[in-house]
Amino acid sequence: MKKLMHLICLLPVAGLLLTTGCSKKAETAEVHGNPNPEHVIALITKLTNTVYWQAVFAGAKEAGKDYGYEITWGGSDRETNSTPQIELVDKAISEHVSGVVIAPVDRTALVPSVNHLADLKIACVSIDSGLDAVRFLSIASTDNYQGGVLAAQSLGKALGGKGNILVVRHIPGSHAAAKRVAGFTDTIAKEFPSITIVDSESGQDEAAISERVTEEMLRKHPDVQGLFACNVDTSVGALEALQAEKRTDVKMVAFDPAKSLIDGLRSGEVVAMIVQDPYKMGYDGIKVVALHIKGQTSTRVIDTGVEVVTSENVTAPKIMRLLGEQQ
Repeated sequence: MKKLMHLICLLPVAGLLLTTGCSKKAETAEVHGNPNPEHVIALITKLTNTVYWQAVFAGAKEAGKDYGYEITWGGSDRETNSTPQIELVDKAISEHVSGVVIAPVDRTALVPSVNHLADLKIACVSIDSGLDAVRFLSIASTDNYQGGVLAAQSLGKALGGKGNILVVRHIPGSHAAAKRVAGFTDTIAKEFPSITIVDSESGQDEAAISERVTEEMLRKHPDVQGLFACNVDTSVGALEALQAEKRTDVKMVAFDPAKSLIDGLRSGEVVAMIVQDPYKMGYDGIKVVALHIKGQTSTRVIDTGVEVVTSENVTAPKIMRLLGEQQ
């Protein structure tokens, strides 16, 4: 997901102020207090240097306080690189932690690591994105298919049910992004038969790549009226492409917040933005591990919610909390 910040960040989430140093390298938060591994849960995220993942960490820390666990935090350097996550799982195993909460970069690459955790009876929860593995306790994430449905309905309504549109996809290995695109394309076909997806390209995991491929699609298909980008990197890049090509006539639906996208909502360049609740993902992931250790079970799938943000509701208290400091 999301390279929004490269400076020291202040993030207000659910009344907290989280100050985190940002770096392109994988990071691990210090463990404070009791270093006993029986009271440690490892949080492994896709990245550590974005507002989104800092919100996940803030939720995880709060759950750690509530359930009596210290939280270590590390992540990859890019959403296309699963190696740092595999190494962090190995590190967690060597340190005999109580559990692991992981947001997998790739749905298949992390399967052996998760299965190894199960073999060792180390509790594991997946958050944000799914896995092809089945040996984990729960998944706490957005209903990404529903997020795609909401995106399609928002764009279809904005276009009056007709027109040509583009889709900017994320990296192929992302389970979450694939679900969003599936929900979007299925809904367009089912509910808006007069809307045609004329092209769909991957912007990979960088806004710059997303900008380039969007510009190429716009030039190849000038007769388009709408665009859907399925994560923050693709959304930021697609908006920059629309601005560079001066395509103010193209109605855009974005996924995940960034300051430029929120500004786009207010200016009318973005008609809707689909947002998640990363704080809740982090909190619920730690909670499931803690309850499991106490002998309590949790539901297999935990829906952490998804909301549609428009210019009309962007200042609503619930939406402002989800947008965090980017508002």
